[in-house]
Amino acid sequence: MWAGSGVVMRVDLDVEHADLAGLPRFQMAARQVRRLAQVMYVTAGLGIAAGVLAFFVDLFSPGSLWMAVLVNSGAALLLLAAAAQSAKSVSVWRNMALGSSAATEPESDPLVEDAGWYERLLTRLSHSGESLVRQVGASTLWLAGWALLVLISIRSIWDLTLPGNDISSLASLAGSVMLLLAFGLLVFERQLHSDTQWPEAEPLCRLARMAIVVLLSGALCLFFSSADRVWPARLAVFIGLLPMAVAIEFLLRAVLSLFSPRNERLEPRLLASSFVADLLRWPPRPLLALQHELHNRFGIDLRQIWAFTYMRRAFLPVLAVVTALGWALTGVHEIPLQGRGIYERFGKPVEVFGPGLHAGLPWPFGRVLAVENGVVHELATSVSPASDVEQVADPAEGPPPASANRLWDASHINEKSQVIASSAGEKQSFQIVNMDVRFVYRIGLTDAAALAATYNSADVPALIRSTASRVLVHDFASRTLDELLGEQRGGLAQDIGEAVQADLQRLDSGVEILATVVEAIHPPAGAANAYHAVQAAQIGAQALISRERGAASDKANQAQLNASVAHDQASATAREVLATAQGADLQFGAERQAYSSAGQAFLLEHYLTRLNEGLGNAKLLILDHRLGGDNAPTLDLRSFTPPADPTAPRKAAQ
Repeated sequence: MWAGSGVVMRVDLDVEHADLAGLPRFQMAARQVRRLAQVMYVTAGLGIAAGVLAFFVDLFSPGSLWMAVLVNSGAALLLLAAAAQSAKSVSVWRNMALGSSAATEPESDPLVEDAGWYERLLTRLSHSGESLVRQVGASTLWLAGWALLVLISIRSIWDLTLPGNDISSLASLAGSVMLLLAFGLLVFERQLHSDTQWPEAEPLCRLARMAIVVLLSGALCLFFSSADRVWPARLAVFIGLLPMAVAIEFLLRAVLSLFSPRNERLEPRLLASSFVADLLRWPPRPLLALQHELHNRFGIDLRQIWAFTYMRRAFLPVLAVVTALGWALTGVHEIPLQGRGIYERFGKPVEVFGPGLHAGLPWPFGRVLAVENGVVHELATSVSPASDVEQVADPAEGPPPASANRLWDASHINEKSQVIASSAGEKQSFQIVNMDVRFVYRIGLTDAAALAATYNSADVPALIRSTASRVLVHDFASRTLDELLGEQRGGLAQDIGEAVQADLQRLDSGVEILATVVEAIHPPAGAANAYHAVQAAQIGAQALISRERGAASDKANQAQLNASVAHDQASATAREVLATAQGADLQFGAERQAYSSAGQAFLLEHYLTRLNEGLGNAKLLILDHRLGGDNAPTLDLRSFTPPADPTAPRKAAQ
């Protein structure tokens, strides 16, 4: 029997045992048991096979896309098998309820009472286990076990850093097989959807959709996987969230069912019903699904509650008012104490806001661009990859950090090589020194400086670094090593800072150089004992690198040559075979046309031509009974010699 909006009233055998044969779900119970058993065995077998195949793939190719696709597909099939097993237990109860009678207490076995203590202990343990299974339910334990297995398997392959890779040519075949499985599940889902007399058809239909979605996603990942595509690998991993959510829901349902009393005389509910799988519909209606779930489980009909009806009617107006208010609030901006804001009205800057609250037009008619307000930065002229590493605070009493090493034979962070003038006697040359020059700067405090820094330069640090590099090259090109080592650091830094500031002002960058710091100047080999060794080692390393690159290029060219030769040979062979085939085709066409024109004469001519070609160099002995003396005129060219084979060797006389 049914009660409003598709809710099935559960049958109590103590009340309405005689009317069970008239209910459609009890009439179809035996057929549904066989059908669900077949579905359970097929899906469970496929899911276990996918898991075993994924295990062997992990042994030979760990971190492959195959792992995610196989495990997620197997997990979806195992969840469908668990749902089929749970529905099968309900159908088994209905089938047994048609011919069941009052439950009888099991009789005690007198042989067990007379047995020893070990047999009695085993009997008690067996009875306790059977009692626990009867109280909990075998289907509940199986459902929890399947869900736990699915969670463990998906967790073992969860890797969001899985790179894209080129899988074998079997990927297309495997994707086609998955599409066939998805099509079979689609047929099964349509059959369940059309069965309105079976209460468990709708939950199984939802889980079949979940398995179809997982299989289609896996096939899509296999079809489009390549080394330069990352999204198939990400999709193959992320699709595991769907069976993972369903497995978590199954596990929670199995655990919560332990707290509900189990009555063997009351028709059981389907435990493997998924709220997550119910969301796989179009259009998605999560609130409607929640309403049906509350109605089915607890008998709460939200449609009968006036408050929820009023909320549904007032939802759209309230949402419109809240949206309009939120859009209007986009015109209110909060500027922090260490920042400023350039207010743009219809894309044109009209004002520079200071710290505080400011109101303007809502987005997109008005917006505020953030600008720094007195924030000081330090910038090095050269940034090495080591500077991207996070800086760790060193203790004051501990050893100095590696960045404080200023020895000339060590490489340092943020050092820049500069070319300086050099003189050896009357010869003029150049030398290379390494120096660490840092600039302390900020955005100007005036409104004009803020506007210039925002609209005149896209990257302020890159602008300062390029300007400083140009100034350093121009300034140090006329300085020698002695001048650099003997000149005061303060005066050198001041000259560099003034030159950089002048160039930045000329560019109207809005940047203010506060200080210029020359951290270190490393002289070349004349002042460092290890300079020559370092340079020699560097040159040797570069020579080795060049030599290896040359060898690699040679091997690559040789491989390309071999591949080109093989390709040309294959092309020539293919062309030759094609030409032969085309010649044979043309000859066949010509002969066919000649036969159609000449008929039997062409066949005779063709026969005589082939006979002439075959007997041209053959030794023949012609015997014809029609050659005789009475038939004249006849030219008898035979020689009257003893009949013997002229080709046989002659034997010596004995």
